Amino acid sequence: MRIIDPHMHMVSRSAEDYRRARRAGVECCIEPAFWSGQDKRNAGSFFDYFEQIIDHETDRAERAANMDHYVTIGLEPKEANYRDMAEDVLDRIPEYLERDPVVGVGEIGFDQVTDDEEWAFRRQLEIADDRELPVIIHTPHTDKPSGTERIVEIVEEMGVTQERIIIDHNTENTIDISTRTDCWIGFTLYPGKIETGSAIDLLEEYGTDNMIFNSAADWDPSDPLAVPKARDEMLDRGWDREDVRKVVFENPYEFFDQSPNFDYEA
Repeated sequence: MRIIDPHMHMVSRSAEDYRRARRAGVECCIEPAFWSGQDKRNAGSFFDYFEQIIDHETDRAERAANMDHYVTIGLEPKEANYRDMAEDVLDRIPEYLERDPVVGVGEIGFDQVTDDEEWAFRRQLEIADDRELPVIIHTPHTDKPSGTERIVEIVEEMGVTQERIIIDHNTENTIDISTRTDCWIGFTLYPGKIETGSAIDLLEEYGTDNMIFNSAADWDPSDPLAVPKARDEMLDRGWDREDVRKVVFENPYEFFDQSPNFDYEA
């Protein structure tokens, strides 16, 4: 069964991880810009990083595993707290959104739910909505329900197109908040975010419409095979193959197909 993993930080992974994921069925991945483990203190560091994931990682995915690789570009929330630097970065975000592998804005949202994070979040929502691009929203690590509630309030207040937004890193404590919207719902199968079995339990309760699994495979303990393993667990539980395919392929395809630069063949 073909898989699109819509959130993988493969800049942190080896060429063999690309090959392993491809052998397990991941034909396409999307790499959001993110916090890479240490705060960047200069705007130029962001621009070098954007170039790396746009050019080098897209080429590496093809060379290593014949995998389609796309990118979303954004100032993630943690580093939005360096306001002067953040302003310089956001001024140049639009030019990166014109690049061929770039299919949206993200990941943006909240880390500690500060005023600077909200400023950067709002500005990037406007950039994405003006260009009719998909958005990946990062829900905070701490006080996640209240942070998710604030995200929903801002999205509704700004009147941006919710169908082009995925609220990611949902848990049992946020699902009722996120599903009040018309946004897509992301589950990150990653230690400390949500266990695979718990995510499948939520699909059994809430259905599969607009639901998406991802691995967020990065430099911390994580698994680039998390989505293939979830696929297999769903099948082992007796799920219909078409319902499983909807979650691991059709939903992420439909979400990113809203971007003019997403030219992956379904």
